[in-house]
Amino acid sequence: MRQHTETNPYFLPPRSPTPTPTQKPQREHGGQQNQPLSPPPSSLHPQTQPTGIVPPLSHQQAETNFPWVWPLKKKGKPKHHDGRKDYQQQPRQRPFVRQQPRRTKLPTWFLAVICAFFWLVIILGGLIVLIVYLVFRPHSPSFEVSNVSLNAAYLDVGSLLNADITVLAKFINTNKKVRVDFSYVVLDLYYGNTLIASQYIEPFTAARLQTRLASVHMVTSQVQLPLDETQRFQKEIERNEIVFQVKGVFRARSNLGSFLRYSYKLYGHCTIVVSNPPGGVLKGVKCKTKR
Repeated sequence: MRQHTETNPYFLPPRSPTPTPTQKPQREHGGQQNQPLSPPPSSLHPQTQPTGIVPPLSHQQAETNFPWVWPLKKKGKPKHHDGRKDYQQQPRQRPFVRQQPRRTKLPTWFLAVICAFFWLVIILGGLIVLIVYLVFRPHSPSFEVSNVSLNAAYLDVGSLLNADITVLAKFINTNKKVRVDFSYVVLDLYYGNTLIASQYIEPFTAARLQTRLASVHMVTSQVQLPLDETQRFQKEIERNEIVFQVKGVFRARSNLGSFLRYSYKLYGHCTIVVSNPPGGVLKGVKCKTKR
């Protein structure tokens, strides 16, 4: 029993009662008197009253004065025992049920097949175009004005333009492996922003690395010019430099083989400077061609 109480961390040693003045000290065997027990140190019993009666200690005081005896508090939230069982406080888990896979509907399969076929066509078409471009290296043909002859150009009644001009047009096919067919060719002659003549050219074909020439005769009769263009024409006659604009619209088709053909539209624009008629010749030209 003594060993059990000494090893118990919650055991507090009993206190010896302090002898009162009326009590006589008892003698032990041998004739010696028992000395009164000394009071405990002030550090262990700071609240001991002088009467010798030790009041009961609270939990907080016991924890402060006897930290080696009083157990430490456990961290965490206290458990509330309201009479319910533990399994009722935990969320209830549903039993695992294996669902059977649903069958794909027929319209879904049909739509998936159409999408796959569509993407397959796009991919194959892109590969074919890339291979054709790498093999043939197609280029757009170009348009230029090779020569100009101004036979007549004058103003009637101060603002009506009359002109007779011959333009030698040149169509160049720079492709080494591609033939170009011109199915629609129209040349327009402008003075400033005013259209003064237009001429249609018969369809023709330009073979590989071939240049085709076409002589176009244009006649202008009684075309009304604005006041600013009339004044500019008179000044250009004085300088012996008359400026015209030649614009062309062409529909071409490149033949890459027996089955590979594609059509496109070209736009040519040339600015020409000619001398005074009669016998006016080309003094300067600047051309560009774009799709």
